[in-house]
Amino acid sequence: MTKTIFPFDSQISYEQRKEAMMQEPRLIWLTGLSGSGKSTLALRLEHYFFFKHFKVFILDGDNMRSGLCSDLGFSEEDRKENLRRVGEVSKLMLDAGLTVICAFISPSGEDRSAIKNIVGEQRFIEVYVNCTVEVCEERDVKGLYAKARKGLIPNFTGVSAPYDPPALPDVEVHTAEETVEESMYKIIKLVEPAISLQTLQAYYCI
Repeated sequence: MTKTIFPFDSQISYEQRKEAMMQEPRLIWLTGLSGSGKSTLALRLEHYFFFKHFKVFILDGDNMRSGLCSDLGFSEEDRKENLRRVGEVSKLMLDAGLTVICAFISPSGEDRSAIKNIVGEQRFIEVYVNCTVEVCEERDVKGLYAKARKGLIPNFTGVSAPYDPPALPDVEVHTAEETVEESMYKIIKLVEPAISLQTLQAYYCI
């Protein structure tokens, strides 16, 4: 079990924080190509769990790169550092008792393993949003794939940079063949029991 250490000799234990939040904190990590449907699923998951009275928050490229990671570019080193910071922020949020949903391409298995180590293996749920490059490119309203194929965006995952798919994800969805609802069901079926405390279940049975 991951040992959670709080700074400043906090008098509130991790177990007490979980009880106060009435949930088991988990990091739900959605990985997949650009255009695979990660953000769509992340937003739907946040909505679902929020209205089931779980305490959830999304971290994605926009809210990280507009603030904490605004000093980073898109070199391989900066992308790795961006993900490392996402992992460290996620750990703090988990330690506070929140459940965090992350939607990042995160093409490297090494980087994803590093994030798992940061937050603790038991608190990490890997969701592989599997979708072919061809379908992702068809969905690309921003024209990123077209720019990448013209050489305007270097090191673009799926075009000029590789994607290392998870070998053993906790759950895998196929967004080219499944509806959003079908993919959501597969994720929720795994995640909801993992973040539910018995006290939470008992609370809503009163």
